[in-house]
Amino acid sequence: MAGLLAMLAGCAPAGFPREASFAELPGWGADRHAEAIPALRRSCAAIARMPAERSLGGDGATARTADSLKPACTALQNLPPGDAAARAFLEAHFRPVALGEGTLTGYFEPELRGSPTRRPRYATPLLARPPELVEADLGTHIPDLRGRRIAGVVRDGRLLPFHDRAAIEGGALAGRGLELAWVDDPADAFFLQIQGSGRVRFADGRVLRLGYAGWNGFPYVAVGRFLVEQGALTRETVSMQSIRGWMREAGPEAAAALMARNPSYVFFRALDLPPDQGPVGTLGVPLTPMRSVAVDRTKVPLGLPLWIAGRDPVTDTPLRRLTVAQDTGGAIRGLARADLFTGWGEEAAERAGRMRDPAAMWVLLPR
Repeated sequence: MAGLLAMLAGCAPAGFPREASFAELPGWGADRHAEAIPALRRSCAAIARMPAERSLGGDGATARTADSLKPACTALQNLPPGDAAARAFLEAHFRPVALGEGTLTGYFEPELRGSPTRRPRYATPLLARPPELVEADLGTHIPDLRGRRIAGVVRDGRLLPFHDRAAIEGGALAGRGLELAWVDDPADAFFLQIQGSGRVRFADGRVLRLGYAGWNGFPYVAVGRFLVEQGALTRETVSMQSIRGWMREAGPEAAAALMARNPSYVFFRALDLPPDQGPVGTLGVPLTPMRSVAVDRTKVPLGLPLWIAGRDPVTDTPLRRLTVAQDTGGAIRGLARADLFTGWGEEAAERAGRMRDPAAMWVLLPR
């Protein structure tokens, strides 16, 4: 599950999507295209298991099904190494469609300190999905709502709201054996839910990999906006780092009250993944650092290449690169809207936390 921190939902200006040429893509000839090919191969492997008519997402001119990508995936099997070959392959099998300029944010895989059992230092649980929690795609009943999901609990034949964050953190699910691990910082658990996946390192050196398993059905609320409204932060300075800094200064009670203003709550599942591999995204494949992005699948198909032209907030240099749409996120809404997976570790956290900039985007549709 993609990062949900963004305060801005990208929206494309009128006239998009529109046909484009590779010559229009800023920096197209300078990227190391071969670095994105492993991510594209993973997309192909996932799509090969789908029925031909399975929708990959998109809307209108951007809508695609699994069979539309299969010719390119077949050709990819014989691709020789090197950036020139990768670039020639992409130009031969795809055509760029401009999505306009929107917002590029970043997300990462955090590592938390934890324990498999509750201890005085480790008192904040990370929970598995309760079995009674039901999710549904509204588009199966109302085509205009395709891709929009709802979650709740069924009682007397009706789907009713589940517990919100405040109720869950108040103990609504306690004593049911849903705890996957216990961590030492409630803020770390909160931001882990925003990122959607992560690692918990135990004292004996073991690492538990966690992935998104569902959510309680409540809409995500970006808590940074409340700090902006009260003058504690500005729109220019709000970031994961600045919100964490405010929480430390304000103290545990104020931090808990702020986090409770986001009623959305994420549940996890344990993953059997090697440490050098990224978490699993919505497409069902491991994410590739700086090459996988989360998109709004109702606007942009999953599995396809996406060219982004934005800014790297750490180096303050242009960020122009080939990525692959392999994930989604609750705050990722709009045609020109993407969330770049930056990896794991301190540098990835720094880059993701500060990434919230305008960016132009192009989806590469199969010819």
